[in-house]
Formats: sequence, structure tokens, C-alpha cells
Amino acid sequence: MAIYNLGSINADHFYRLAHLPQPGETLAAQSYALGLGGKGANQSVAAARAGAEVRHIGAVGADGRWMAARLAGLGVDCGAVFELAEPSGHAIIQVDEAGENAIVLYPGANRAIAGEDVRRALAGAGPEDWLILQNETSAQVEAARFAQEQGLFVVYSAAPFEAEAAHAVMRYVSLLILNEVEAGQLCSALGVTLADLPVPHVLVTLGSRGAVWHDLGAGAEVRVPAFPVKPVDTTAAGDTFAGYLVAGLAEGLSPAAAMRLAAGAAALKVTRAGTADAIPARDEVNAFLAAQPSE
Repeated sequence: MAIYNLGSINADHFYRLAHLPQPGETLAAQSYALGLGGKGANQSVAAARAGAEVRHIGAVGADGRWMAARLAGLGVDCGAVFELAEPSGHAIIQVDEAGENAIVLYPGANRAIAGEDVRRALAGAGPEDWLILQNETSAQVEAARFAQEQGLFVVYSAAPFEAEAAHAVMRYVSLLILNEVEAGQLCSALGVTLADLPVPHVLVTLGSRGAVWHDLGAGAEVRVPAFPVKPVDTTAAGDTFAGYLVAGLAEGLSPAAAMRLAAGAAALKVTRAGTADAIPARDEVNAFLAAQPSE
């Protein structure tokens, strides 16, 4: 069993500020750091840190070789990370003293991935394998369609949210992951309720209120609370949750158990500054969960 991830790889430029700037305001940063990020890279690292075999499909420019090396160093197979002529993607991340963030994203090479390269990367995948997708790359529909034909379980994180992109890929998706705002936007754009979405399973994250798994075929729900922690940096919390969730499901955990594992990982992540490099390892998450009060 392997988890394939067609996902973005970005250089994350972090600026810590007293508060997020208002329009027209210039602020001096309190600190600066450079790290590996991108929703795709974050989710790959999270799944790998959870113990899964992860194969990343993505692209960088010549300026991004260090990112592919760092991703590999964090336990991700980068045999299908292509070097393209375009510059690598990058993000400008501003984080305030409360841990909230504002992000400007340049897609770069992430949006130049060719469908035929994705198909080649997935050619050896089969029914026991998984595919994760987000909205920061090209070739999403081609990847989802091909993966479904190969019998993979396809997981789609509809972020950054685009209604048209979500609508185009949903018919090939087994599990759709959205936050509460994105779920409302998608249902509004399609003129349907959540129960009418054309996917078997939907997971809606609710921030500090946890998450809810909707089995649309059975009409059932599973709710898991979030763990209260003092946030330092909320960047990549959702990606940490998604990567750990898929890793848990892929190893055979129930939705409830996989969601609890993912909630623990996300809680630990927000207590640390950074993105991919700040995602906790499985033993750390297990220890954190063992210390929580019994339900």
C-alpha cells in the first residue's frame, strides 16, 4: 500500500509580525525564516511522519532542488518530482502574535505539471493504493480520473478553494475534505446541500470545534473534537490533519480513530512555528494522545 500525492512544493518565507498589516500599512517584521512548504509537500510530510509510504508527484524549478532534497529527507519518495524550466512555487507567510496568518502564493512550477507525467507516475499504482490531491497544481482532473480507473481511493482537499476546480474533479473522488467555509461555498456554488454532493464521503473540519465525517451513502456522521492548545502558528494545521487522516485510514483505522489521530497531530503542529519541518512524528502524536483525558 502506498499513498501517492499530486501536490505543490513551495518555498515558504515566514515573517513574524505584531499584527497582520492593514491596507496601506507598512510593518517591520520581528523575524524571518525560510522553510519547505506547499499544501502538497505538507500533506506528504504529514502522511510520511505518520508512518505511511508516500510517493510525491510534483515539480520544482532549478531553484527548488533543495526543497526536493528536504522532502526526501523527511521520508517522502521524490522519484516523480520533476525539475522544470519555470521557477519554483513560493509563499509569503505573515504570522501575528496570536498565531493567525495571511499568505500570498506564487504557483510557479506547480502549475506546469504535465498530465502525461502524472499518468506515468501512477502507472504502477493499484487498488490498495491512495491518491491525494489539492488545488495548487495542474493536472488534477487527469490524475483523479486515471487513479479512479486504476482503482485507487482518491482524496481531494478542496483548498485553496475554487468552485469550478472542485466541481471538475469531484466525480472521481472517494473522500472530499473541506473546512466549514469551503463546504458552504461549494454547496452554494452548486446549488445543493452537503448531503447532495456527488461523493461517497465528505470530511468537514470545524477549527477549534473539531471535525465531522459524513458518510453520504449511509447518511451517517462521525464527530471528533479538537484538542485545546495554545497556538503559536496555525499554518499547515489543516495539511497536517489531512495527511495524518489519510495515513490512518490507509493503515486500516476507522474514520473516528483516524480523525482523532489527525486532530492530535494538528494540535501539536499549531504549537510550533513553521510548516513541513514543524509537523510532528507519529510517536510524538501517540504520546500526546495518551496524555489526554479519557472520553
